[in-house]
Amino acid sequence: MNEAVIHFHPAGKLAALVGNPNAGKTALFNRLTGSRQKVANYAGVTVERKEGRLQLDGDKTVRVLDLPGTYSLHPRSPDERVTCDVLRGQAVGEKRPDLVVCVVDATNLRRSLRLVLGVKRMGLPCVVALNMVDLAASRGIRIDADALAGELGVPVAQTVAIDGDGDAALRDLLQRPDVWRRPDAAAVDAPVADSDQPDHETVRAILRRLNLDHVAPHLPSDRIDRVVLHPVFGPLLLAVLLFFMFNAVFAWATPMMDAIKAATGWVGQVITGLLPEGVLRSFLVDGLVAGVGGVIVFLPQILILFLFILVLEESGYLPRAAFLLDRLMGGVGLSGRSFIPLLSSFACAIPGIMATRTIANTRDRLVTIMIAPMMTCSARLPVYALLIAAFIPQRKVGPGLELQGLVLFGLYVAGVVGSLAVAWVLKRFAGGGEVRALMMELPSYHMPRARNVLMGLWQRAQIFLHRVGGVILTLTVLLWALASFPGPPEGATGPAIEYSIAGMLGKALAVVLAPIGFNWQISIALVPGMAAREVAVSALGTVYALSGEGDAANALTPLIAQSWSLATALSLLAWYVFAPQCLSTLATVKRETGGWKWPLVMAGYLFALAYIAAFITYRAAVALGAG
Repeated sequence: MNEAVIHFHPAGKLAALVGNPNAGKTALFNRLTGSRQKVANYAGVTVERKEGRLQLDGDKTVRVLDLPGTYSLHPRSPDERVTCDVLRGQAVGEKRPDLVVCVVDATNLRRSLRLVLGVKRMGLPCVVALNMVDLAASRGIRIDADALAGELGVPVAQTVAIDGDGDAALRDLLQRPDVWRRPDAAAVDAPVADSDQPDHETVRAILRRLNLDHVAPHLPSDRIDRVVLHPVFGPLLLAVLLFFMFNAVFAWATPMMDAIKAATGWVGQVITGLLPEGVLRSFLVDGLVAGVGGVIVFLPQILILFLFILVLEESGYLPRAAFLLDRLMGGVGLSGRSFIPLLSSFACAIPGIMATRTIANTRDRLVTIMIAPMMTCSARLPVYALLIAAFIPQRKVGPGLELQGLVLFGLYVAGVVGSLAVAWVLKRFAGGGEVRALMMELPSYHMPRARNVLMGLWQRAQIFLHRVGGVILTLTVLLWALASFPGPPEGATGPAIEYSIAGMLGKALAVVLAPIGFNWQISIALVPGMAAREVAVSALGTVYALSGEGDAANALTPLIAQSWSLATALSLLAWYVFAPQCLSTLATVKRETGGWKWPLVMAGYLFALAYIAAFITYRAAVALGAG
């Protein structure tokens, strides 16, 4: 495996934020630098180097690094190794920090202070940001910051990272020249203790002298967890939440999608009325409007899905879901530690694969990387939504349950079940299938903050629209060109696209894909879909528009409902559950595994699974009369 790489940046005053996961380190980083880095409420989210700039009084600027969360200076995973390498000055292309800000969770000093003692022994200037003091006070925990500073021998500033002025005390502290001064030479590069036991005893003594060694009271979160983590009620609650979420994706998005469809159709009609028939009008109407408009219409569904994910993340529920699923994952040879990367893959496989750096065991990390693309990412949602809307009737099947939402939920379940099956096979035949217990903090429940949720939705909309305006637009234009040239020969009777480069390519691929029910139009759409899955929708819009089969920009759903059989639609859904149609994902796997071996293995086995699943689905559907 490749280690995470720290890239070179210009020299200057450098402060590094270090702390345990869930200490509020990334939130404090955002507050100090104005960064818009994502803040999550579960351990292991910070798996990459993040840098910002802190503006102090007198036009002083400080570079700030937000390092991956760690519990000690004895790294057990690649992301923890990044933190230790930076602090020791061993990171490639990165200077050793001039100052370390140890972000400490005021509600859990017993755990946090051991890391502070380890950082002190490294001989770096150090200050402590005593974070979440408001939450500690609400629990009856009163901490004397001056007394704590005296015990630790380093300055302490109280912070509340989620409040507007919650970083004021830390900013004032960083203004002081003395906090940047290195300790005595004798302390520099002092070896870190081989055992945490001395630190454990030291922390106990400090807490005893500060009268903070009493047992923490039972919290409302503990009472909630009696239901949420109950072996019977917990999984039922998780299932209900997922059912509700997937039903909402269809039910809530319909008005907004109808408005976008109407706007897209209006734009196409306006262009058609303004321009004479020719290449330019075909490019604008059949290429841009039919292609790009056919993808933008699914933005409301994607945002609704992410709304639920962000709310659950902000509330602190997602780590509980990891706990509930740990036994299931252990049965296939994975630790529950793999849950967070796999959960991230529901948004996009790329950050999910990168998040595997939090997994210490090399085999577990590799298996998690190999199955991450089988999680149903948001790029599949436009394809699923198109096919479900075209072939699955909008019908209630129970109180608050829509048939379309249940089918979407089933596709997500199919991806999860398929990934667990692959992990089970690797456990049996690849060896090393040792079950490792999940060790994860369960943060307290919080009311989701509207600012963080809206920021997350805005970021997701930007990412989606950037892809629409970049990759999707480029591929749509390229496909239009391939589907428009060369023109049909004299006396041709079929649509012009059949005589184009794209048409010839689609018909050649259709020979291979005919056994699974794919026609030449689908075969064409799968090719640009290799770059990004959702491009297949814009490609279908372009292909059908150029085929002269109706107004594909505004009516792709009824068009394919009339042109395809139900068996073909079901086969394409099965194909998309498994097919690795995203070159960026394969490139990320190459970077994380250090070569092309595993990306090629991944592409090979996923294409094989996709073809087999589509073949079985199509043949079974035809046998049942859906062909």
